[in-house]
Amino acid sequence: MKETKKQKKKGLIGRFVPYFKKYKWILVFDLFCAALTTVCELVLPMLVRFVTNAGINDLASLTLEIILKIGVLYLFLRLVDAAANFFMASIGHIMGTKIETDMRSDLFRHLQKLSFTYFDNTKIGQIMSRITSDLFDVTEFAHHCPEEIFISAIKIVGSFTILCGVNVWLTLIVFSVVPFMLLVAAFFNLKMREQFRRQRVQIGEINAQVEDSLLGVRVVKSFANEDLETEKFERGNETFFDIKKKSYLYMGGFDASNRMFDGLMNILVLVVGAVFMINGQIQPADLVAYMMYVGTLISSVRQLVQFAEQFQRGMTGIERFFQVMDADVDIFDEPDARELKVNRGDINFENVGFSYSDDGKQVLSEINLSVKAGENVALVGPSGGGKTTLCNLIPRFYDVTEGRILIDGQDIRNVTLNSLRSQIGFVQQDVYLFSGTVFQNIEYGRPGASREEVVEAAKQAGAHEFIMGLLNGYDTYVGERGVKLSGGQKQRISIARAFLKNPPIMILDEATSALDNESEKIVQASLEKLSKGRTTFTIAHRLTTIKNATVILVLTHRGIEEKGTHQELMAKKGIYYHLYNSYADDRVVDNA
Repeated sequence: MKETKKQKKKGLIGRFVPYFKKYKWILVFDLFCAALTTVCELVLPMLVRFVTNAGINDLASLTLEIILKIGVLYLFLRLVDAAANFFMASIGHIMGTKIETDMRSDLFRHLQKLSFTYFDNTKIGQIMSRITSDLFDVTEFAHHCPEEIFISAIKIVGSFTILCGVNVWLTLIVFSVVPFMLLVAAFFNLKMREQFRRQRVQIGEINAQVEDSLLGVRVVKSFANEDLETEKFERGNETFFDIKKKSYLYMGGFDASNRMFDGLMNILVLVVGAVFMINGQIQPADLVAYMMYVGTLISSVRQLVQFAEQFQRGMTGIERFFQVMDADVDIFDEPDARELKVNRGDINFENVGFSYSDDGKQVLSEINLSVKAGENVALVGPSGGGKTTLCNLIPRFYDVTEGRILIDGQDIRNVTLNSLRSQIGFVQQDVYLFSGTVFQNIEYGRPGASREEVVEAAKQAGAHEFIMGLLNGYDTYVGERGVKLSGGQKQRISIARAFLKNPPIMILDEATSALDNESEKIVQASLEKLSKGRTTFTIAHRLTTIKNATVILVLTHRGIEEKGTHQELMAKKGIYYHLYNSYADDRVVDNA
């Protein structure tokens, strides 16, 4: 069963609105401040109209006291406007930043829930783009979207109402342009949104290519392929330029059409207003006020239309945000999931089958296996036989598609993921060390462990001696992905991490296959010590390292073809016999 997303049916805005809930009072006050600034702006033409009318019709009534009162009133309104604008520009933007932060946290938490399947099919650069740059425009969107719509609505409705009070027919003539203006704006908005979406996708591709090239910089330089990588980057960069160029062409058309409609509205007011004034249908002072209100109207419509660019950028970021949030969490805790209780560490596979969902290829089928607590099960066989996949099913990195897996009689699908994975330790061929110190990388096995516990784990892993020989001992910075350490050193830190975790079940995935002979001996001794007393699965490439395994399984695409101890399988002279002899012959050649 997959976790469904009811929200998929909702519109983007409807799904985005709940992020305002925590900050609703900030939003309410922000809109109140927006209303204040709008009122302050709408009052000025009325004051000008009053003064102009008095100057034309009854100049004597325009006393110094009245002028000073008007000046004080307008000064007060400007102070209110300044204070309201300060709140909108500061606290309003902070609210937008908080919403962006909340969305980024939600996105990261959701990514942590997704299974290996999602990451197998998604470029990390694309994910990075969505969690960083895609959300940058959300700050402006979250703040300005309700604000700009609210302000524009007040200005348009307010201006329309006041202008109708001055002259209904002139108002209707001027406003007849607005629908055409909005239609043209909508056309360019759709075009810009598509280009912004393509920009986001392409910048994600560039991020992925740069990440791939920089992480593989040693391979690039060893093959002298700097020019090839530069050429690949330039192709992606040029594609991004073409997309952005097209978006600016649409933006240019968008701005040009807006200016054309602005001019058309001003011409209508000037020409039609003058004709009405000649016919006595409008007073000169009213026409002056009318021109000012039309200017306010035009500026508000222009601002609203120009905000559409920001709106589309924000909507594109939100759209890509929800694309990740809509990725199904296909491995999750059932509602009645219990904590896993490991008393012994027995593991049973009952008719287990597995196939990948994307291509439906059957990797494992009818696997039946019973492993007693403390046994060391070695998995050997050709590449693609399903050795790593079988081990990945135990911690539910992937879910079985047939049968079930039991730990001490408990179906692993009925226990919580956290309790399951906390009981399993991993040592893999491709050791991943985080950018930090040696201490931090070992402590990752049990966050919060004391320094004494970390040192003891390192001693058990045979790592303490070389760590103390480093420049800063346990506080030595290991570099990106541990590049400052050798393969054997990284592997021993990985083993120390597993010792610190101290789980009852261990999975060793070709942990020595990438090491030289000397490092292999040291690491193998540490692994044997780590496996002692634990239920262990060992995926082996170097067959000499598993001679003492409790049971060896030969796994091929047909399933478990052979099973037994080293001596039993050698006596059968089957697949394992030939694999072992082939490996032994290769070692003789290598050592010659």
